[in-house]
Amino acid sequence: MKKTIAWLLLIILFSFGTTSYAFNGDDNTLEGIYGDEEYIYIATGRKQTVSQAPAVASIISAKTIRQIGARDIDEVLETIPGLHVSYTAGGYNPIYQIRGISSNVNSQVLMLINGIPITNIFTGDRSQAWGGMPVENISRIEVIRGPGSAIYGADAFAGTINIITKNSTEIDGLEIGASAGSFDEYRGWLQYGGSIAGWDTAFSAQVLDTHGQHEKIENDFQSALDANPFLNTNASLAPNGVTLGRQSLDTRLDISKDTWQVRLGYQSRRKGETGAGLFQAIDLTGEVEADRYNADITYLNKDSIEGWEFKAQYSIFNSITRSDLVLLPPGTNTTGLPIHTFPNGVLAKPNIYERHNRLDLSTFYTGINNHDIRVGTGFHHQDQYKIEEMKNYVPFGAALIPLGSLMDVTDTAPFNQEKTRKIYYGFIQDAWDFAPDWTLTAGLRYDHYSDFGSTVNPRLALVWQTNYRLTSKLLYGRSFRAPSFAEQFNINNPVAVGNPDLDPEVIDTYELAFDYAATNDLKIGFNIFYYQIDDIIRFDPTTANNTGKQTGHGLEMEVNWKATDKLAVYGNYAYQSSEDKATSSDAADAPQQQMYIRANYDLSPIWSINSQFNHVMDRQRASGDLRSDIDDYSIVDLTLRAKEFSPGYEFAISARNLFDEDAREPSLAPGAITNDLPLAGRGLFIELRKSLH
Repeated sequence: MKKTIAWLLLIILFSFGTTSYAFNGDDNTLEGIYGDEEYIYIATGRKQTVSQAPAVASIISAKTIRQIGARDIDEVLETIPGLHVSYTAGGYNPIYQIRGISSNVNSQVLMLINGIPITNIFTGDRSQAWGGMPVENISRIEVIRGPGSAIYGADAFAGTINIITKNSTEIDGLEIGASAGSFDEYRGWLQYGGSIAGWDTAFSAQVLDTHGQHEKIENDFQSALDANPFLNTNASLAPNGVTLGRQSLDTRLDISKDTWQVRLGYQSRRKGETGAGLFQAIDLTGEVEADRYNADITYLNKDSIEGWEFKAQYSIFNSITRSDLVLLPPGTNTTGLPIHTFPNGVLAKPNIYERHNRLDLSTFYTGINNHDIRVGTGFHHQDQYKIEEMKNYVPFGAALIPLGSLMDVTDTAPFNQEKTRKIYYGFIQDAWDFAPDWTLTAGLRYDHYSDFGSTVNPRLALVWQTNYRLTSKLLYGRSFRAPSFAEQFNINNPVAVGNPDLDPEVIDTYELAFDYAATNDLKIGFNIFYYQIDDIIRFDPTTANNTGKQTGHGLEMEVNWKATDKLAVYGNYAYQSSEDKATSSDAADAPQQQMYIRANYDLSPIWSINSQFNHVMDRQRASGDLRSDIDDYSIVDLTLRAKEFSPGYEFAISARNLFDEDAREPSLAPGAITNDLPLAGRGLFIELRKSLH
């Protein structure tokens, strides 16, 4: 039935554009249809409308972020078709599941800030002390679903997320704001945009202090240990609430003049609590903290030589993550001969220090008729320069041997190794307008890694302006995910041992997409896709190996409708079916269906109301996990906003999970946390901001 519906939708969209012709009509007509469309940069590096970009892409603007009352980037990304935000047990770090591709450390999605990766090399994601990201300084978020390695290299695998921060033209003078609400959450921010000593300057600072939601975990991994009569324990802290308190500071500075731009950023995460526990055992006292620094200097010259545009960028990204963890609670016993007792719990204090240096050079050349050629090269140096660890145990086979008290094992039994990685790359891309209304974008990127060797990733994108209302796209791309240092160099870990001989994961993706402007006020996007992943890295059974393979197919549809001058409606639907070839079963955890609807209504020139409905359906368990399928859920949010009720002031009140839905995200198989990871119940938040021009 689902496939029948998908094909019917496809046939309907084909019928919109069965007549092909070169359009030479009035430009004002096109402007009326496409004039308010958002622009995207990450598809090729050029400014393009989403409909013309050679990719399946979405954009969320600062205006939309404010309308929906989002407080963190995860609340924004959940509105993207085919993208679902799930969470890990440890710290509730986000898992961005795109098109059914999901893993516990979420290394198959590349996140960029202003086009620069913020990937931590230890786990290959955004660090174990991510701690969220506030949205006040975000200008827009660009998301590509599908491959991106032909431009961005490693980890642009299932998708790419580019967070673009505000520059001086987007902040009018000084703005201050504050919000407060449920879960003892308090936020404050200030932003400034203007000119200082001839430099266009933007500055922002945002602080957060929250106790986090405390929905209950009914049982955990320690509960299963307590049920073992040979261990003779009663140590589990369940039932108990998840621990999600944290304090954070985010600051950014952006200055530019003529051909130069300098950006600096700092993110501090303190008192980050551990969610449902790193070992899926509730940890009421453990904390993680992080310091992340980034800086880049960019030279961009568009005018020195006719037909040429040059860009040179040097960037650094340093990350320090420190943890103080209770892996298993006081009073736990672990297997062995004899039984091993831990009266103070199983304790660990691992610290990871990383630094990243990048030099990226690229140029556009338009001196050949109907060609827009981009060439780039660069060098990245990744350095996990310090590993520190204290713990009160050492692994011995599958057993944990107690040391009595915390001991420094940095030099004797650390969890990972101090390693470096050097990456050299080069790419070429040509956007060729080979006929009226037809553009072929072809690209190829070569990456050489000092540890696992070389990889080549092509892309092809055929974009056809089928008629002046319909754009059709046929897309192919290959992408790769580099092995993380945890997968390569883990040691002294009884369940996850590294393998330095790993190959990268590889995905080939095929897409057919349509963008249709039914009227000037109604726009429809639709795509179907198929992918195949090879060499998936899994700890099988305890050592990392390239043992996995997955295929998937599906469709995504979105509708933008300006119903009246006062009412705007947006909705999307996504369906995917993915198969784990190793088990011949459905790929686990990611929703097979998602539906999202948002409406914004202007009650008056001052007051507006925004409502959104998010329905997550059909999530399967992993093969061998005997629990029943994960429950569907529907969450409704409501935001009431007043602009300029007094000069320069704006007020909002937002209800999240208005009907207090019992929504849960899947815990890892085979089900140490039996009833999964609870999301926040109903929350109420108020916000006040003031602009000082």
